[in-house]
Amino acid sequence: MKICIFTETYYPVMGGGETQARLLAEGLINNGHSVIILTRRSDAALRQNENYSDVSVYRLAPVGSGQLKKWGLLLSSLPALVRLRDRYDLIFVSGYRIIGFTAVLIGKWFRKPVVLKADSQGEMSGEFFESGLKKFGISRSSLPFRILLGFRNGILKKADAFSAISPEIASEWTSSRIPLNKIHVIPNSVDTSRFTPANTKQKSFLRKKLNLPQAAIIAIYTGRLVSYKGLPLLLQVWNEIRCKHDNVILLLVGTGGLDIHNCEGELREYVKSAGLEKHVWFLGPVENVPEYLQAADLFVFPTENDAFPSSLIEAMACGLPIVTTPVGAIKTIVVHQETGLLVQPGDRQQLYAALLAILSDKALASRLGQSGRQIVEERYSAGNIVGKYLSLFESTLQPG
Repeated sequence: MKICIFTETYYPVMGGGETQARLLAEGLINNGHSVIILTRRSDAALRQNENYSDVSVYRLAPVGSGQLKKWGLLLSSLPALVRLRDRYDLIFVSGYRIIGFTAVLIGKWFRKPVVLKADSQGEMSGEFFESGLKKFGISRSSLPFRILLGFRNGILKKADAFSAISPEIASEWTSSRIPLNKIHVIPNSVDTSRFTPANTKQKSFLRKKLNLPQAAIIAIYTGRLVSYKGLPLLLQVWNEIRCKHDNVILLLVGTGGLDIHNCEGELREYVKSAGLEKHVWFLGPVENVPEYLQAADLFVFPTENDAFPSSLIEAMACGLPIVTTPVGAIKTIVVHQETGLLVQPGDRQQLYAALLAILSDKALASRLGQSGRQIVEERYSAGNIVGKYLSLFESTLQPG
């Protein structure tokens, strides 16, 4: 098969969607298929065309940062999809909310099947755009937005298949009258050979390598620094935790990036005003995420709205005990008191109690971490999920 993966941003940009696109691309290549990536040149330092592991990457205008620039892909991708049409038999759109429209139009024009994947809930209903619209003084119920959304959705529904990373997204699509036979629930995956637990000796070595204190109890969050991940609340709770445990450090791996919910500046200001510089470290984007996870003692992810966070299963694959919330697919991944501790989104007391429980009980932490690793190996390994996509693509290319 010849597959075009169309995505807003791609490696070396770091994020859950980017990671999933890369795992799928490399998995397809390893199974003997060819892959091209169509994406935006979100940084002028990135090359227009280059290869990663036999995957050809084509980066398009508009160039540079800016939250609104990604909308330019609607137009810049048209000539690229036409020009490269002999390089692909099927278009897989990873995160369709903006670019799915163009992909479906081109797919219908050249009679090439299109598979749409949602990275977030509310992409079809329009709920996902609500916070961004408010910044411009626009309501989701306004007539112009409803007309545009209805027109876009009418085109999107002509896609040949839909890949849902959670049952909630699948339900959203059925509510939008997308036929059940077009919807396939395929979760996100993790490279379980790269994200693995570290023993005591390995953890000590990694802490030395990464300049992390040997004696500290280290919690870690990985992902975008955005408000809906519950990070403002997490820092307030961590301010209380450090009063109980002076030797604790919270590592924040990632940046706010181009997300409309970017709260990195707010978080940094709070850390400074609360005198938390010794207890909260901003690491920015890092390439060696597995090493930081393996060097940590627990993973905290108090998200308020998530479809299927890749960072969660990466941490579980590393054997870390988890504190998170039962939103989106998380409630199907984490079983309270078995593979992690679940707290209600936005509940300060529950988050504080759960963190304190793991910090104070090594036996609990160890049990949760081991169970989490086992679940990931059974359900979310990259090889397993790539196999599901192979079956989907083959059936879409050869219906019946």
